[in-house]
Amino acid sequence: MEKLIPYLPVPMVSKDEQGYHLDYSHEATSMGKVHTFYGNFAVLVRAYIYIKMLGAKGLRRVSENAIINANYLMARLKDHYHIEHLEPCMHEFVADSSWQKKEFGVSTLDIAKRLLDKGFHAPTVYFPLIIPEAMMIEPTETESLESLNAFADAMIEIAQESKANPELLHEAPLTTPVRRVDDVRAVKVLDPIFKIET
Repeated sequence: MEKLIPYLPVPMVSKDEQGYHLDYSHEATSMGKVHTFYGNFAVLVRAYIYIKMLGAKGLRRVSENAIINANYLMARLKDHYHIEHLEPCMHEFVADSSWQKKEFGVSTLDIAKRLLDKGFHAPTVYFPLIIPEAMMIEPTETESLESLNAFADAMIEIAQESKANPELLHEAPLTTPVRRVDDVRAVKVLDPIFKIET
């Protein structure tokens, strides 16, 4: 393992007789920084400006909109997907495909891939871990009623496709430039950009 130390991200926290310090000594051979070491300043500036632009009343309004949007989507989807907690939610809720998985063998991953065919990026899937086949749906405050309805309609169509043609979902996405990637093979068969000489 010692031979890998020169390739670790910098800076490393090191200790010597004077105490702890940030060690940049292997910067020439390092793989670089994992991310900006002191945080992403641009993200913080954008968040600060957004809050300042909205002001106190505006910030409350967009927060309320996020809550309304999430509850609206939950109400539209509750008859088509299992939702463990149907009480009013804040800005997100978790639906799952346990019905589809049990009855038709359609997983959350299948639904996520099919959403790509319908023009939507999938929500966070398989999280939280305590809900099997979870889909964390989090519409933001900026979504219009039209976009919320389009997403809900796509999810409802996919629920209907699960019953009528589960194979379609197993093959999805069908319309994207890259079809479904074999995730297991991608993890097991690495194709490194560079190789370290040993």
